Amino acid sequence: MGGTRDQTARAIPAETEAGEARAAAVSELRRSKAEGAAPAAMPSPATSEPLTSEDLAALNGKPKSIKRKMIGIGVGALAALAAAVFAGHYVLVGRFVISTDDAYVRANNTMLGAKVAGHVAAILPGDNVQVRAGDVVFRIDDGDYRIAVDAARAKVATQEATIARIGRQVIAQESAVEQARAQLASADAASKRAALDFDRQQALNTKGFASRATFEGSQASRDQGEAAVQAAQAAFNAAIDTVEVTKAQQQEARAQLDELKASLAKAERDLDFTAVRAPVDGVFSNRLVNTGDFVQAGQRLGNIVPLQGVYIDANFKETQLRRIKPGQPVNISVDAYAGRTIEGRVESVSPAAGAVFTLLPPDNATGNFTKIVQRVPVRVRVPDEVAREHLLRAGMSVYVSINTKE
Repeated sequence: MGGTRDQTARAIPAETEAGEARAAAVSELRRSKAEGAAPAAMPSPATSEPLTSEDLAALNGKPKSIKRKMIGIGVGALAALAAAVFAGHYVLVGRFVISTDDAYVRANNTMLGAKVAGHVAAILPGDNVQVRAGDVVFRIDDGDYRIAVDAARAKVATQEATIARIGRQVIAQESAVEQARAQLASADAASKRAALDFDRQQALNTKGFASRATFEGSQASRDQGEAAVQAAQAAFNAAIDTVEVTKAQQQEARAQLDELKASLAKAERDLDFTAVRAPVDGVFSNRLVNTGDFVQAGQRLGNIVPLQGVYIDANFKETQLRRIKPGQPVNISVDAYAGRTIEGRVESVSPAAGAVFTLLPPDNATGNFTKIVQRVPVRVRVPDEVAREHLLRAGMSVYVSINTKE
């Protein structure tokens, strides 16, 4: 019992001394805070009591303020560096770059149309399928056109036979001409003999050596000979004229043959038009008819979009045109492919603003006038290797930046 009381007596003074030490440390801390001086060193855990939140904030205040200052200095340095980089980029590059988001991918679309009327028999390629120039896209029922071709060929063959027949007639008429020429020569010879005989009989009759009957007979023979010559000459002339008429008929038949051949060519052409072919390489799209539909000549059937020849029309303000020249490099950003930049070149500048080519161009000669900055299309050429990838589709929106420094 006595030992226990001694230990208790010794513990009470020790706790009293520890409490006094903690109280002194807290008082010193609070006094330093009030005076703005640096706080004293924290008591060791073995000899201190728990501190309040205000005491802890006072103890940690100086390190936090230093950290905030360091962060502020770092942010300011980064902002200054970014500003310097931006200013340098603007001076060296940025001030030469003009850009617009009023730009779109274009392609020279080809509209397929029917050249002959008929029912659509077949549509060979599917929608949005690549086709080659010369490939058959539509087939129109060709039954009537084949019949027309056969009929035209038969007429041509008939006319050719007619020309051949007339040719043989010409040969026969030429033989008749030779016969008439021979008869004319014979009649002429007989006429000359009769004339000589008449001359002899006339001389004898004058001297009284020939009878009157013989003289008159020789005179009649002479007259008959002359008439025979005239008849033979007329027959000869008629034979020659007949040959010429026959040759003219043959020439007319040849002209009719040419006309029939032209009709045959048209029939064959119409037959060939029953196969509607792709005029260029591209993608078949925008099909407007179905199998079995009846189409008229000139009716629209679909489109061929040559994606390998796409280009970009960028509509720049008229105030930006003075620095744009063909050949300048262009950076193209496509909305559909974020993160990819395509390098292109300025190909040409339109000779007129877009408003000039509209269906109803504006007329500012009457009424109130409000000036509006016009936009002029600038053609941008896309590299062939990029176009062949078929990533750019007609109508896509793009962002175009032109470097006018070069």
